[in-house]
Amino acid sequence: MTAPTIAGAVTISDLRVDRGKRTVLHDVSLTVPQGSITGLLGPSGCGKTTLMRAIVGTQIVKSGRVTVLGEAAGSIGLRRRVGYVTQAPSIYNDLTVHDNVAYFASLYRKSATDVAAAIESVGLADHRGQTGERLSGGQRTRVSLACALVADPELIVLDEPTVGLDPVLRADLWQRFADLAARGHTLLVSSHVMDEADHCDRLLLMRDGRLLADLTPAELREQTGEAGLENAFLSLIEASEVRR
Repeated sequence: MTAPTIAGAVTISDLRVDRGKRTVLHDVSLTVPQGSITGLLGPSGCGKTTLMRAIVGTQIVKSGRVTVLGEAAGSIGLRRRVGYVTQAPSIYNDLTVHDNVAYFASLYRKSATDVAAAIESVGLADHRGQTGERLSGGQRTRVSLACALVADPELIVLDEPTVGLDPVLRADLWQRFADLAARGHTLLVSSHVMDEADHCDRLLLMRDGRLLADLTPAELREQTGEAGLENAFLSLIEASEVRR
């Protein structure tokens, strides 16, 4: 039997999320292409984390539809297919790098070889015996990423993974994201730093719970006439406010 064709790794239609009497996401519709890096960008508080939570199935939604890898978001069948790295590193401080990753590997019945490969993929092979409490913030973020990668997920959702990292570590992490995409993984990466947009194949630009644009970095520059992506984003915001 031939598997059904999936238009995108993630497809969202008219998604609305309310928090109390306030609407956090306003009828958001978008598609995340497979095998690519999609950047979810916008200022803090614009709804990026809420949108990501809806994609991984941990967010209560008011209305709309979220389809992930051909299934409804949060479906049991997606647990092995979707990896989620939150803003705060999700590791055990009293366990070593190896034991943290091995713990998550056991949940997915992965082998010791898989554990070693996940640790190697985030550049922590030399730190595999260190406990979480002895790691730097950037290293803890990498351990969280390894814990997600050990299941070999098709879709990896990363919520502001480069916050607080120095420029060298940020560049190295983005290179690792590019390597993952080259191997066929789909990555959705949020950030509020516009200079990271050039690392992405496609951009989803948000403000105040609304999707302002879904386009490539080149298309953003062409549409706004701005060479710098930060100025291009600001130009887009100004244009959207004029239209309201």
